[in-house]
Amino acid sequence: MATWVLAGLGNPGQEYARTRHNAGFMVVESIASDIGAEWKLETRFEARVAEGRLGGDRLILVEPLTYMNLSGRAVQKVLGYHKVTPERLLVVYDDLAIPLGDVRVRATGSAGGHNGISSMIQCLASQAFGRVRVGIGPLPSGRRMNDFVLGAFTTTERDDLARGLDQAAHACRTILERGFDAAMQDFNRTVKPANPA
Repeated sequence: MATWVLAGLGNPGQEYARTRHNAGFMVVESIASDIGAEWKLETRFEARVAEGRLGGDRLILVEPLTYMNLSGRAVQKVLGYHKVTPERLLVVYDDLAIPLGDVRVRATGSAGGHNGISSMIQCLASQAFGRVRVGIGPLPSGRRMNDFVLGAFTTTERDDLARGLDQAAHACRTILERGFDAAMQDFNRTVKPANPA
């Protein structure tokens, strides 16, 4: 039985619980609920951790409690303790460059300007971990990025948010059960507008 680590990125504390920057937390909490995994505070990892099974594999879910910019520190501790390589790590997080309600899958890559992923790459000394990016964009004209990502979703955004979280959870499951190629084919398609008559 193989072991996967699925880390959702966000910030701890009630004031951040439903903000855009915590989309990663929302997705892993949904998956934990679906597989009946119970969260425990693991101070040695500086994280909340839940464990269950998915597709025959052992799945360790992680929510770093180090705040977004130091996310890699907690995930590194979990990987080290469980002897899991970065190739068996999947990280789910918010992305301003993707429209709200959409998701994108990558098997590896750079940080793309995301501080949580920058921390992950620095702490793991590797870019070879999978990512599921949850769209929270676009950034409205005239809004400061930090204020926007740390703000709560509006009432009118809730349907798109629910769709995006559901799609992200589905993407994570697809990766773990069928691999990255299948997930990228299913979730990275761009729908082209119909040709005008």
